[in-house]
Amino acid sequence: MLRVPGRHGYAVEFSPYLPGRLACAAAQHYGIAGCGTLLVLDQNESGLQIFRSFDWNDGLFDVTWSENNEHVLVTGSGDGSLQLWDTAKATGPLQVYKEHTQEVYSVDWSQTRGEQLVVSGSWDQTVKVWDPTVGNSLCTFRGHESVIYSTIWSPHIPGCFASASGDQTLRIWDMKTTGVRIVIPAHQTEILSCDWCKYNENLVVTGAVDCSLRGWDLRNVRQPVFELLGHTYAIRRVKFSPFWNFSKPDPLLETVEHHTEFTCGLDLSLQSPTEVADCSWDETIKIYDPVCLAVPG
Repeated sequence: MLRVPGRHGYAVEFSPYLPGRLACAAAQHYGIAGCGTLLVLDQNESGLQIFRSFDWNDGLFDVTWSENNEHVLVTGSGDGSLQLWDTAKATGPLQVYKEHTQEVYSVDWSQTRGEQLVVSGSWDQTVKVWDPTVGNSLCTFRGHESVIYSTIWSPHIPGCFASASGDQTLRIWDMKTTGVRIVIPAHQTEILSCDWCKYNENLVVTGAVDCSLRGWDLRNVRQPVFELLGHTYAIRRVKFSPFWNFSKPDPLLETVEHHTEFTCGLDLSLQSPTEVADCSWDETIKIYDPVCLAVPG
């Protein structure tokens, strides 16, 4: 565990390259006012240590690692900008991309081979796609009727991504058509998070203010293929495991209650199948091994 006084965690992501390396996007004053900090952490025998810490003049709400350079990250900020950082350098950012007119709440680096693109979702109701080597966005996607909370690339289909919004819809977009492919009225409340299944290109999960998780088969979106209940507060972040083939969801396996405020960031390690990281508004970042993920010994 690492305590970061005065910083409220919004997002965590394990490095896809370096075991035990973790990035956390955080903000002062719950992101309402003040500045933000990108924390790059290393896990060793004595716990979590800060490797680098970068400050920005507004809250940082999301972070994503580059898929082609182990040192590079992108963050999204309350001032409507994206920042490109290099952990090999003590200061930064290397580049700032400023087009959104309101908070950038979501950033994600594409995982399909051959394309190095970042997607961003903003409270200005637009999604933008960026080539990090170019200073301006490649295209802007409009259609959501409220703030966008989550934008995630498909790990299977190049140029395809999902977005979740306060307008109660999940939308699937395609860069080739520069438009929306599917609009799913997934909940009757704001949708705060979505993620793609790593093993099924047609399966996307949503998490919402109604405290439910719903799975959607993109070939038939009239009703969810599953609904998972059990949360008592809005679901701020949902992640598919990179290791479970989630063809049929199990009931609730475990509840972890180790934060005293909302848990906003969550990630599962690619390097260690039993490891989970999270961050919370209680100013702590934790890496742990849930009992339900333990390898039977």
